[in-house]
Amino acid sequence: MKKLLSIFIIIALLLSAGCQPTDDTPETDTSVYNIGICNYVDDASLNQIIANIESQLKVLAVKNGVTFNVKVENCNLDANVLSQIISNFSDMDLMVGVATPVAIAMRNATEDTGMPVVFAAVSDPVGSGLADSMQASGNNLTGTSDYLDTNAIMNLIFALNPDLDKVGLLYDVGQDGSTAAIARAKEYLNSRNITIVEKTGTNVSEVMLAVQALIDSGCKVIFTPTDNTIMNAELSIYETLAEAGVQQYCGADSFALNGAFLGYGVDYANLGRETAEMICDILINKKDISAYPIRTFDNGIATVNTETCKQLGLTFEEVSSIISPYCSRVQPIKTAKSFD
Repeated sequence: MKKLLSIFIIIALLLSAGCQPTDDTPETDTSVYNIGICNYVDDASLNQIIANIESQLKVLAVKNGVTFNVKVENCNLDANVLSQIISNFSDMDLMVGVATPVAIAMRNATEDTGMPVVFAAVSDPVGSGLADSMQASGNNLTGTSDYLDTNAIMNLIFALNPDLDKVGLLYDVGQDGSTAAIARAKEYLNSRNITIVEKTGTNVSEVMLAVQALIDSGCKVIFTPTDNTIMNAELSIYETLAEAGVQQYCGADSFALNGAFLGYGVDYANLGRETAEMICDILINKKDISAYPIRTFDNGIATVNTETCKQLGLTFEEVSSIISPYCSRVQPIKTAKSFD
């Protein structure tokens, strides 16, 4: 009995020792990173950005021997849904805000927590209050900008229409990303003594009414910046504009994809890949996000919708030959809902 008692005591002591923490206890696996991405609205450019963020993160995960768990949500222009999505992302390692309104909401929600936020396709990061400068935000945000060179697109307009005396401006006054571009457009047009007709809309129905008002005012050329509201309405307005003989010049190739005459701006697929590179750099390499420069891109790509071009009585070849000196590249596209 004494021997059995001794054996039981020894076993109990061994089991007790095995439950005690030691210096060899493995730490939490830091090679798994959870990322929450929120899209602002379902449109071709923004969807293209997210698709390329996801595909590039897969490449970077293999390259760095880590795992990126990515969750993608879309608030579809609804501020209440956006707020809920951000709240659901509170346990993520990093949030990604696609488009200015999402980035602003994420900034407001993370001011106290300091969770890193990487934004994508923010046209004016400094003007919208997301960053102190393009060299360093000074806070918990950084990202990629699709800043539009408004003067460059104006040069395209007047290269094709040298005798133009009236230009329509179509945008959503509530879109922070449109504010600076519209201001620069007005400055350019006023310097040439061009009559400006402004019409705005906050939803598809209002945008359709604004388009008709611009047509009724005699505008044969309309400029739209990188405006998500107008982008969301483009498939509903492009035929009306083309039938009225109106050339619409816009701040992204996705507008041309959805039927606008010409889109001018950045390569959104590349912007998405570069956003993923920044995410990786911040999470894996522990880069200081407050000092991480915001990335900008070449604005020199003009995308011409060949079907709309033909309906306007033009050919892609003649349009390309006229505007090529003002672009890094001119490329054709046909009308579709989304990029392949």
